[in-house]
Amino acid sequence: MTRKFLVLSLLFSAFLLFNTPQSFAAGSEEDKTSFIMHHVKDSHEWHIATFGHTHVTLPLPVIVYSSDRGLEFFSSTDFQNHETHAFGKEYAHEGYYIDEHDHLGRVDGASFLELSITKNVVMMFIVMILLAWVALSAANHYKKNGAVAPKGAAAIIEPIVIFVRDEIAQKSIGPKYKKFVPYLLTLFLFIWFGNLLGLLPGAANMTGNIAVTMTLAVLTFIITNVNGNKDYWKHVFATPGVPIPMLLIIVPVEIIGLFTKPFALMVRLFVAITAGHIVILGFIALAFIFESYTIGVVSTLMVTFINIIELLVATIQAYVFTLFTAMYIGSAVAEHAHDDHH
Repeated sequence: MTRKFLVLSLLFSAFLLFNTPQSFAAGSEEDKTSFIMHHVKDSHEWHIATFGHTHVTLPLPVIVYSSDRGLEFFSSTDFQNHETHAFGKEYAHEGYYIDEHDHLGRVDGASFLELSITKNVVMMFIVMILLAWVALSAANHYKKNGAVAPKGAAAIIEPIVIFVRDEIAQKSIGPKYKKFVPYLLTLFLFIWFGNLLGLLPGAANMTGNIAVTMTLAVLTFIITNVNGNKDYWKHVFATPGVPIPMLLIIVPVEIIGLFTKPFALMVRLFVAITAGHIVILGFIALAFIFESYTIGVVSTLMVTFINIIELLVATIQAYVFTLFTAMYIGSAVAEHAHDDHH
């Protein structure tokens, strides 16, 4: 099993290395940096691979709404040079354009609301469909066979369910943990699947997108504070055992802490996943910067090693996000005895 995994990792690394566009190989260091950032950021098209001068891309729908023109639908190919596949203001279509940084704009500068289905949104749909399929397959297995040894999807999902329930939810939240297990389990699987799929060649960097991690952190913030009991809020606005003059300092700190906790969740996941992608692409860039076959071989081995490390990071980051979420919820629903602070 280990040998198969190593061979697969080497093939993936070689695919990334030798399937790099010629424009990247022949470009300057600045071009290589922009190429790396382009693959890390979200995009209005899904670039899958490049073979010579042929770009294999998946056009994505561009959806905009404006008060003067209403709801409009376009394809990302409408805003490209059909030979070079480059975006730019000079390729504006119907008054809209996508610039070289993949930002959608309007020629006349008027405001509009963008509802486009970008690469990360498509990746999110893929993760949700995969997650739903695994969960429903496991549920159908037990529905048909009862409490038997798990097989197929059930063999994957059952250990995770037990781990999240017993080791994360129950230990971090306490007696009221059952209410929050579905959310914590969904959170763990969504982040884990997104992290793992993001390591595949040509995949989207979904969990390395700040908007995705912010949404997950906001959900944790809402669930934590909506379920906060009177002891939780009393600790925030009138910390027991603290002299009244000190409350002038403690209360603002506690209020700020309500927001810094989800902010830390958001940044931690975003930075960890994005950094891994940048390091992998950076090692690939070295082969073309030095234009050496020796560096290319070393880069391939390093990318293989980092891919293996990233598998561990993908699991750890899903665990950490879920664990801290459970800890925050646990602090909000915990019941305190009246003499706890004496």
